Amino acid sequence: MRSRISCLAGLIVLALSTQATGQTRADGKTADPLVFGFLPIVSSERLVRRFSPLTEYLSEKLGVEIRMETAPDFKSFVQRTDEGKRYDILFTAPHLYYLAKQNSDYRAIVRVDRPGMKAVIVTSLTSTIKSIEDLRGRRLATTDPLALATVLARARLEQAGIDPDNDLTLIATPSHNASLLSCYRGTTDAAVLIRPLYLRARSEIRDNTRIVAETESVPHMPIAVAPWVDEHVARRLRDILVNMSDDPQGRVVLQHLDWPGFVAAQPGDYDGLGPIVDKLGVE
Repeated sequence: MRSRISCLAGLIVLALSTQATGQTRADGKTADPLVFGFLPIVSSERLVRRFSPLTEYLSEKLGVEIRMETAPDFKSFVQRTDEGKRYDILFTAPHLYYLAKQNSDYRAIVRVDRPGMKAVIVTSLTSTIKSIEDLRGRRLATTDPLALATVLARARLEQAGIDPDNDLTLIATPSHNASLLSCYRGTTDAAVLIRPLYLRARSEIRDNTRIVAETESVPHMPIAVAPWVDEHVARRLRDILVNMSDDPQGRVVLQHLDWPGFVAAQPGDYDGLGPIVDKLGVE
């Protein structure tokens, strides 16, 4: 009983602390610890396994405690970013960064050092679907409506003259892997997911599916800071990230992430995502 009371008290203190730091940041001051917000691209458990080494590395190098946070879904994450002013550091999808920049003056300091990101539409080898035009009247598995794969796929369908809301059925799944599995198992006719995730899928699945269409490419994932984060802290954070590939400890973290490293973000890197964001229905 005593341990339950202690646990409950700890949760209350954490909630009050989060509320207090959120108010401080909204007033334009940098809170300590820094809150690193991660878009819920996977489950919370997998998010922690994947990104806690990065958070710990940055905390050690910066000399400031950094705490990971996420949200139950994409919509909640966007609301916490723009309305709640909850995150000092932000790891989010390129199009949602554009939204955070427009609405809340977040600024990208680095991006993943890869050419770009695109989504693929895949189907099983035994399917009669041979091209994107064959998706009419079919069931297409995808993730959250605000996910990059979803918005890129919708844009690609529209380019092909297909209305994604009326000419086929979009089936929401909890994750990219769930979308791919639904297609592989025949629950849906096709699936949309980010290309690197498809390439990392089990060989059994890749060998029995094929890509029927690809979307346009957009700049890779950024890491951004809130406008209330001190400029000196932002510069130090940028330099630590850019120099990770030159640091033995940093290379271990990058290998865990399966990323080559980071490059400094440039003004205008994400400006071309406006048309995609305009169709999200999120302000």
